[in-house]
Amino acid sequence: MSKIFKSVIYFFSLLSFFTAEAQTTSLSLDSCYILARTNYPLVRQYDLISKSTEYTIENANRGYLPQININAQATYQSAVVELPFQIPGVEPLSKDQYKVYAELYQPIYDGGVVKQQKKIQKANSLLEQQKLETELYKLKSRVEQLFFGILMIEEQLKQTSLIQNDIQNGIKRTQGAVDNGAAFKSSVDLLKAEALKIEQRVLELQANKRAFTNMLGLLIGMTLDEETKLITPASPAGYAGSINRPELLLFEYQRNSLDKQNGLLSAVNRPKLNLFFQGGYGRPAFNILSNDFEPYYIGGFRLNIPISGFYTLKNQRNLIDLNKRSVDLQQETFLFNTNLTLNHQSEEINKLQALLNTDEEIIRLRGSVKSAASAQLENGVITSSDYLREVNAEDAARQTRILHNIQLLMAQYQQKTSSGN
Repeated sequence: MSKIFKSVIYFFSLLSFFTAEAQTTSLSLDSCYILARTNYPLVRQYDLISKSTEYTIENANRGYLPQININAQATYQSAVVELPFQIPGVEPLSKDQYKVYAELYQPIYDGGVVKQQKKIQKANSLLEQQKLETELYKLKSRVEQLFFGILMIEEQLKQTSLIQNDIQNGIKRTQGAVDNGAAFKSSVDLLKAEALKIEQRVLELQANKRAFTNMLGLLIGMTLDEETKLITPASPAGYAGSINRPELLLFEYQRNSLDKQNGLLSAVNRPKLNLFFQGGYGRPAFNILSNDFEPYYIGGFRLNIPISGFYTLKNQRNLIDLNKRSVDLQQETFLFNTNLTLNHQSEEINKLQALLNTDEEIIRLRGSVKSAASAQLENGVITSSDYLREVNAEDAARQTRILHNIQLLMAQYQQKTSSGN
C-alpha cells in the first residue's frame, strides 16, 4: 500500500472520528490505533527518508554530467631526454618541470553503475520505510493494553455499584431488625464497615482509570476526561491461519536490497567508455624539444576495462548470498515464534470461552443463594456476617465474569495483532 493511499485512509478515518467525537464524545479502538500512529514522533521519519532518497538519487543522476578535475604538479627529476648532438636554438630540458592542467571527461557508457546506484537507493528507501512501519505496528499492542484496561475498570465500577446497593439493602433490613430488638447493633456496624471498604475500592478503581486514561491520552495526543466514552469493540473474526505482519514485507525488502547490490557488482566490473579533453600549461608541454612554458591540449576517447575487481567479485557475491540466507533464517525464526504465540493465544481464547460458559451458571446459583440469605437476614435466621459472605461470593462470581469477558476480547484482538490480519 502506497504512502499516499495510507495518508488518505488516515485522513478520512480521523475525519469520521472527530465528527463522532463532537456528537457522542466516544472513542473506538480503531480510532485509537490511528491517533496513536499519527501522534507518535517516529512517524515524522517518513519525510526524512523521502528527502534522503530524493537527494541521493539526484546525486547519482549527476554521474551522467561532465566531470572536471584540476591538477598541478612540480617535479625535479634526475635525468631528462638528451640528444646525442647539439641542435642550434634548442636548449637542453630543465630537470625541474611544472604542469597545471584541467581534465574534463564525459561518461558515455558507465557499465550501468548510476542506474544500479539509483535502484539500490530506491530499494533502501523502501527498506527503511518498512522498518519504520514495523516499529509503528508495535503501538497497537500498547493501545490495546490501555484501552482494554480502561474497559475492565469501567465494568468493575459497574459491578461495585451493584454490590453497594446489596449492602445498603442489608443495612436497612438489619437496622429494622435492630429497631425491633431482633438483632444487635454490631450487625449494622459490620455492614457499614463493609460499605466503607467498597467505597475505598471505588476510589482505587477511579484512580486507576484516571491513570490509564491519562496514559492513553498521551499516546494518542488527546486530552481525555471522565466524559470520554470508550466503545467496546465487537469480537473480531477468528484466526484464519495466515500471517500478514509488516515484518514479512521487511524481510522481502531486505532480500530485494541485496539483489540490487549484486547488480551493482556486475556494473562496477563492466568496461567504461568516456570522452575526455585535457588542457594545461607547463614546461615542457607536448613538444619535448622546447624548454619554454607552453599551453597544450589533448582529447579523445578513453576505454577502461577493470580487471582487479574480478579478484574479489566471487567473494563479494558469496557474502551477499550469505546475507540473503541470514534474512531467510530471520524470517523462518520470526514465523516460528509468531506461530508459537498464535497457538498459545488460541489456547487462551478457548480456555476463556469455556470459563465464560460456566460463569453465567455460577452467577445464577450465587444470586439465588444471596436472595435466600437476604430473606433469612430480614427474618433474623442468619447474621449479617453470613449475609455478607453470600454477597461477596456473588460479587466475586460477577467480577470473575467481567475479567473473563474483557480478557477474552483482549486475547482475540491480541491474536489479530499478532497475525497482522
